[in-house]
Amino acid sequence: MAKLPPKSDILQWIADNPTETDKRSIARAFGLKGAAKIDLKRLLRELQDEGHLDKRRKTYRDPNRLPPVSVLAVTAPDSDGDLLARPMDWQGNGPEPVILIVGRSEPPALGEGDRILARLSEVEGEAHSHEARVIRRIGHGPQIFIGIYRAGSDGGRIVPVDKGADREWRVPAGATEGATDGELVEAEASGPRGRMGLQQARIRARLGDPSGPRAVSLIAIHQHGIPDEFPPEVLAEAGAQVEADTTGREDLIEIPLITIDPVDARDRDDAVCAHADDDPKNPGGHVVWVAIADVAHYVRPGTALDREAWKRGNSSYFPDRVVPMLPDHLSGDLCSLHENVPRACVAVRMQIDAGGNKIGHRFVRGLMRSPAALNYQEVQDGVDGKPSGRVAPLMTDVITPLFAAWRTTLKARAKRQPLELDLPERRIELDDDGKVTSVAFKERLDAHRLIEEFMVLANVAAAETLAAKKQALLYRVHEAPSPEKLEALREVAQASGLTLAKGQVLKTSHLNRLLAQAEGTDHDELINISTLRSMTQAYYDPDNLGHFGLALRAYAHFTSPIRRYADLVVHRALIAAHGWGDDGLTESEIQRLPETAIQISMTERRSMAAERDTTDRYLASFLSERVGAELSGRIAGIARFGVFVKLDETGADGLVPIRSLGREYFRHDADAQTLTGSDSGFVITIGQRVLTRLAEAVPVTGGLMLELLEIEGKAIPKSQSRPGRPGKTGKSKRKLRRKRR
Repeated sequence: MAKLPPKSDILQWIADNPTETDKRSIARAFGLKGAAKIDLKRLLRELQDEGHLDKRRKTYRDPNRLPPVSVLAVTAPDSDGDLLARPMDWQGNGPEPVILIVGRSEPPALGEGDRILARLSEVEGEAHSHEARVIRRIGHGPQIFIGIYRAGSDGGRIVPVDKGADREWRVPAGATEGATDGELVEAEASGPRGRMGLQQARIRARLGDPSGPRAVSLIAIHQHGIPDEFPPEVLAEAGAQVEADTTGREDLIEIPLITIDPVDARDRDDAVCAHADDDPKNPGGHVVWVAIADVAHYVRPGTALDREAWKRGNSSYFPDRVVPMLPDHLSGDLCSLHENVPRACVAVRMQIDAGGNKIGHRFVRGLMRSPAALNYQEVQDGVDGKPSGRVAPLMTDVITPLFAAWRTTLKARAKRQPLELDLPERRIELDDDGKVTSVAFKERLDAHRLIEEFMVLANVAAAETLAAKKQALLYRVHEAPSPEKLEALREVAQASGLTLAKGQVLKTSHLNRLLAQAEGTDHDELINISTLRSMTQAYYDPDNLGHFGLALRAYAHFTSPIRRYADLVVHRALIAAHGWGDDGLTESEIQRLPETAIQISMTERRSMAAERDTTDRYLASFLSERVGAELSGRIAGIARFGVFVKLDETGADGLVPIRSLGREYFRHDADAQTLTGSDSGFVITIGQRVLTRLAEAVPVTGGLMLELLEIEGKAIPKSQSRPGRPGKTGKSKRKLRRKRR
């Protein structure tokens, strides 16, 4: 009988023959037969227990080495743009190997998080330890999620923080990253379902105490995959930037371009100025200047800064923090139009006639210096006759001409009839510890409307200029509502006693008439919300498909390049179209515009979802101390599983589960948006005033559960029916029970 080989020989064989590591192949290699195979099995188990081998089904391998064919997860490109990957299930003692994907002459369109089957080869003397050649892509990005880790005797499990989610995940002992019980973690799916029916996951990052003061926005940031740390090469590139020189720039220093922003503004990228037009051909007209920070000068195509900005797509704003598109040295300094500091800009000078119509414009690349950085409230106070010491010197020559020009534009706006939704924006106030102190609705001031209108005019001017010069760009597109959504809105209007005309091409003026009918009535908020829900979501596209909501034929985003990549693209397009320098839109960028449009439309939706989830969690935290309180609201949605109520005081949305509505069966009519009691005939529909009791508020998920007490001032009928399908008699139910026995 062959002698059992030493452990070192077995390990060497496995290392040299990674494709022949099952027990049968090992036994054949060493000539082991009969009882010797039993001894080999014992030896392999010892090597496992000692950590030298890792058993995968019926094969063995060195846990500190990767098999020649492995499943990998694609990671972000490095600073040179090379695509990297990591092994999906690394069990070794050392750091996770860095793998470079090579040989991609006709690569699949790989993105971060995609899983691939690849053939590996080890390399030496490089920053990466392996090179991988793609065999095939086997799946898009693995599911990444946030949850609370619960430690167990052998690993643990993860309880989700998603609202309404009840799925848990099993974490093996070697995949916990040292997480402790009750800790907030980021994890990803990493294996099949186990014996308890739970899918396997591995922890990617430990995020700390879920009840901590800053955990609310952190949950949303990680949950939605928003990059919140800049790579070192991006920070280094930003830190090396210096102020732009004046070469080739038009001198705008003497123009009093002031910034008007929220009192807590983190960046200032737009400035405005207006005066009466002295052109005799434009009697009663005005000149309006809009100047925007020249971000394109600092963020050049193909740089690490540019790649990171493209990846982020936009800045994301939360009550306690901002996740910027650009590092602070740019967004908070060089690209921010600070008071009395010379700043590079791209500006547009627009002529407005006495009827408020833009009759001409021209763009310049200039150098400006803002005489004042003001906030909306102090500007509004000045216009209302209560100017502060800062504002008073600016009233005659700066602020009054601005408002005179704005009031003129309102005439053209009234003719154009953009959609006039009235949806107050919530403002969540936090104390120094991150606890919610108040929830209020932001006041809409004329100062807000002025800036918005001038920004729209500047965006239109950019789109018109680039279209006239046949320069490629990204348009901001907003399509008309679909017939299905329009019909749903019409039914809500009819149920409220209002009308939305049929049989004509829809215009925003038709929707504005509906909104005007509802104004001041009990249905005001409902019609505004329903109109908003009927709208399609705006997006970016290289083709001009118009902007329905603003009632504009061509529209592009130009005014916020610090926080939106789309605006940076438009700035580069203007630079290229005017021949202002070598930092304009390149041919390779033009070829990539369709991909860029998809990318930044996605990142915009990602940020909106994260911001919305954060608001929900803060509201749940704010209301968690009022469980049991009675709260008034209005029904804002009907679903098969329950009723959504928008609360008056905070604007928070809560769910009344259908099981809490009584013992009778409720029929759901999706078209009419109603629930009807099968016994009582009681109808619940959108728009009804309700009184509820707060049953549950869960800050970690943002979930609110409500109990319905009254509808339109009347108590809900209490049915005597037993649970079950409608129309079943007592006799038939008894038969069913007998059958079950």
